[in-house]
Amino acid sequence: MEITDSGVKIRHLQILREVMRAGSERLAAQMLRITQPAVSQNIKQLEETVGFALFRRENNRLIPTVKAWEFLRTIDAAFAGLDRIGPSIDFLRNNDTRMIGIAAPSTFSFATLPKVVKRIRERSRSYAVQVKTGTYEQIADHVLNGRSDLGISRLPIDERILDWVPVGSATNVCLFPVNHRFAAQQLVTAEDLAGEAIIDIDPQFASHQMSVNALRYMGTAPDIAVEYDANGHDIGYVMAGIGVSITNEIIAREYADFGVAFRRFHPGAIYHYVVVWQKDRKLSDSLRFALEEIVAALTDRAA
Repeated sequence: MEITDSGVKIRHLQILREVMRAGSERLAAQMLRITQPAVSQNIKQLEETVGFALFRRENNRLIPTVKAWEFLRTIDAAFAGLDRIGPSIDFLRNNDTRMIGIAAPSTFSFATLPKVVKRIRERSRSYAVQVKTGTYEQIADHVLNGRSDLGISRLPIDERILDWVPVGSATNVCLFPVNHRFAAQQLVTAEDLAGEAIIDIDPQFASHQMSVNALRYMGTAPDIAVEYDANGHDIGYVMAGIGVSITNEIIAREYADFGVAFRRFHPGAIYHYVVVWQKDRKLSDSLRFALEEIVAALTDRAA
């Protein structure tokens, strides 16, 4: 079976993946249950087809070239779609269940996604929803590689590979227990955080830059009580009164039923949230309905 007009065959790519994973033709042959000469012949044929070397030999070991590693990333992306063929066949055999895949940061499972799933199930109990979580980059990857149909993400995104609709904008806020002194303020500033224990997100996130770095700029050492690595992991620590957290309005609204409060935080940034799907994909009626419900649920939270 050919996958492109270049003559590259799926079997060639399968063997290349196993050789690179195993680190040797011998181990790859064992994994594939074929002979080592067959592996060598397939690699040779693939190199002749693509027109560049995939390996060099050092001390009887195969060392993948830089181009081979780049090629492997392309292959893995292609196989991500192929891996869905089996489950898709099983799905089509079963007329009783239709699966809608939604990818979103875990925070959105507190309020938005339960509301969306309830509306989908009210429309038809034959629908099921598969939720995948991750960072915004991982959300885009879930959608791009077909593991999810729709994703809740935020700009910027790569418009060459994803289509999107806006669902709301948000600025930074300070999240705290309802009885905290910040409840009497309309605005919380970096200066106000001096002396406060902070539930801080990983330094790669913008909200870290807004709070901890602002304190350091003022010459104040921040009191980091807990550091976490994904949106949604701060709420329990804030509820327990361990400290305050800097997030954004859309995330904070997911915590509405947790007995916490928030106020606008300065300095801050603006975040634009979107729902994404594969570029040029024609959405089915069920996916269009799910999309509309996600937009409505997030819009309601913003109102």
